[in-house]
Formats: sequence, C-alpha cells, structure tokens
Amino acid sequence: MTTDKTGDSLAITLLSEIATVEQLAQSHLKQALPKGMEVSHFAVLNHFAGLGGEKTPGQLARAFHVTKGAMTNTLRRLEQAGFVHIRPDQSDARSKRVSLSSEGKAARDEAVQMIAPVFDNVADGLGPAKIKAVLPLIRELRELMAKTP
Repeated sequence: MTTDKTGDSLAITLLSEIATVEQLAQSHLKQALPKGMEVSHFAVLNHFAGLGGEKTPGQLARAFHVTKGAMTNTLRRLEQAGFVHIRPDQSDARSKRVSLSSEGKAARDEAVQMIAPVFDNVADGLGPAKIKAVLPLIRELRELMAKTP
C-alpha cells in the first residue's frame, strides 16, 4: 500500500480531500441558492435539467445514494413548489413517474445564475485545462466508488 508523508494510505488522503471539498462546496451552495431551495432540491432539478425524461422515485434514490423515503420527501417538497410533476406509472400502478416542470427548469436556471459567481472563482483559479484534465479521473473514481460495496 502506498502512503503519503503522514503515513496514511493515499486512498484515505484522497478521500479526505474530496470530503473537505464537498463540505466547502455544500456550504457555498447553501449560501448562494435562492431562498427556500435546499441543496438536495437543486441536485434533483439539476439532474433532470441534464438528463430530461422521467424517473421513478426509486431510480432517483439510487442515483443520489439516498433512501427512497428521503427522496420521496424531497420530491414532495419539489412538487409542492411546482418544480416537478409526479404522476402514476401507467405500467405499474404501485409506482410513480417524476419529471421536471417548466417552473422547475426556471428555478434551476435561476439557482445556477446565483451560484455561478461563487464557483467561477474556482474555475478561474484552476483554469480550463486543469478542469478538463481532472474530470475524467473524478468520473472514474465515482464509478469505482459506486461499484464498491
């Protein structure tokens, strides 16, 4: 096992750095999002804005690595705000289908405008070349972590 200068494994050091970056990003997001929008709400709206289509609450829960109950709570709040549509699944009466509403798309776009200045400083500091270089590695790490029990 390869270690860093403190004797910790490189994997522990890497994951510690990622956790710290995630905490900082969450903190910046919370401060910049429109009033009443939570990070979990933005994450779901952003997911739909990128992929479109419909998903079941179970599919969304798996995508976000949360319980179905937690996702159901988030979706209920998004539906109350008019940001998503939830309808019965035609092929399975026990299931529901969720899609982004036009209001949800507008709320997501507004949130992106509000948080962009916060993260533009990071992007400017790193520069496009470093960001493009690190994205494949981060994606590969995410895929490996998703496969790890």
